[in-house]
Amino acid sequence: MSSETCAPDERSCRHGRSEVGCAECKVRFISVCAALTSDELAELESLSRHVVHEPRGTLFTQDEEASAVYNITEGSVRLLRLLPDGRRYVMGFALVGDFLGLALPERHTITAEALSSVTVCRFERRAFQDLVTRKPHLLQRLHERAGYELGLAQDQMLLLGRRGAEEKVANFLLTLRRRYARIGLTSVTLELPMGRQDIADHLGLTIETVSRTLTRLDREKVILIVPGGVRLLDLPRLEHLGG
Repeated sequence: MSSETCAPDERSCRHGRSEVGCAECKVRFISVCAALTSDELAELESLSRHVVHEPRGTLFTQDEEASAVYNITEGSVRLLRLLPDGRRYVMGFALVGDFLGLALPERHTITAEALSSVTVCRFERRAFQDLVTRKPHLLQRLHERAGYELGLAQDQMLLLGRRGAEEKVANFLLTLRRRYARIGLTSVTLELPMGRQDIADHLGLTIETVSRTLTRLDREKVILIVPGGVRLLDLPRLEHLGG
C-alpha cells in the first residue's frame, strides 16, 4: 500500500517541502531536473504529486497501464518481472535520483516495489511528455539518463554470464558502490536495502549460495557483514575477485 501525502485537488503539492519546493530538493542536482531553470522547475513542480510508499508497497505493477513517471527522492525500489511459469526475476534496483516509467510501452513490463520507505515525485505521463517536448535540454538529460541505464543493463548481462558465484557477488557489490558514489554516498559501509533472496534472484543464484559467498568474503576479511549492509575492508581484493 502507498500513502499519498498531498491534498487530492492540489496541482502543486508542497507537503514536506519548503515554499520554493523543487528548488530546495536535494535530489535535483543528481537527477534530470538539474537541466531546468528556476522558472522551469516551478512548471515541473506544478505537475508533480508528492507520494510516500511504505516498505513492500507497489509503485506500479507488471502489465498495468503506464500512466505516470516517478522520480525517486528517498529510498530504494526493487524492479522485478514475473515469468510465465510463476518464477520471478529481479531486473535491478532503483535508487535516489532514478526516474521510472519513461519506457515507451503503454503498459509496464515490470513491477516496482519499495524496499524501504520510498518517497517519489509522481508525474502524469502525458503531461510530463508534453513538458519534455517543449524543453530540448530536458530531453537531452533524459537521453543521457537512458544511456546510463542501458550501460547498467549491459553490465547486468555480462554479470549473468560470469561463471563463479564469488565473481558475481563481488561485481554486484562493486556496481552498487559506484551507483552510490554517483549520488554522493561514498561511505566504506555499503547499505544493502535488498535481501539475500533479492540478490540471488538478481544474479541467477540461490539464496544459500549468496549467503555462503558473503560469509566467505567476511571470513577472508574482504568485507565485514554489518546490520543493514557490508563494510568494504579490502577493495583491491574485491576488485580482483570481480575480474
